Amino acid sequence: MSSPMTSPSATTPKPRTGEPAAIPATPAGAPAPSTPAHDVGLLLLRVVLGLTMAAHGAQKLFGWFGGGGISGTGQFFTASGYPAGDAMAVLAGLTETLGGLGLVLGLLTPLAGAALVGTMINAIAVHGAGSFFAPQGIEYELLLTAGAAALALTGPGRYAADRFLPVLRGHRLAHGALAVGLGVVTAGALLLVRN
Repeated sequence: MSSPMTSPSATTPKPRTGEPAAIPATPAGAPAPSTPAHDVGLLLLRVVLGLTMAAHGAQKLFGWFGGGGISGTGQFFTASGYPAGDAMAVLAGLTETLGGLGLVLGLLTPLAGAALVGTMINAIAVHGAGSFFAPQGIEYELLLTAGAAALALTGPGRYAADRFLPVLRGHRLAHGALAVGLGVVTAGALLLVRN
């Protein structure tokens, strides 16, 4: 029988050699503890995907990296059946730039990922008449969509600005699922106005 003065570790059975130590349970809705490898992997995915999307946004907004700028991109949107091509170019450019930078920083990651999901669903719809494989297919857009959705659902990892936002620390899956749902609904609304 243990006395009140006995330490809890003295009464806790220790695992036998070769048995894994018990993993402490996490509260319902709280993210599971991550490992450094997990966090570095998420950081790599965020930075590469985020910079890729921000560069595409800069092509649309500023004509950088061989892009068409607002005028050229607006003509593309008009030819693709969207009304107000220049406004769509600004909307897509801002979404890609700000969403991409949000992923790089790990800032409001569920919303940044969802914004990119919405944009890329529209890109898939535009390129969907082709095959699956590049250059006319949707494989590239599908990979970007899946990466953005995955980051929205998993969260950014430890090396991110979201770590300092208490509202985003728990219920990661719920926040991510709601955000991705918002991205899908927004994409659908934009597709409804497309001719």
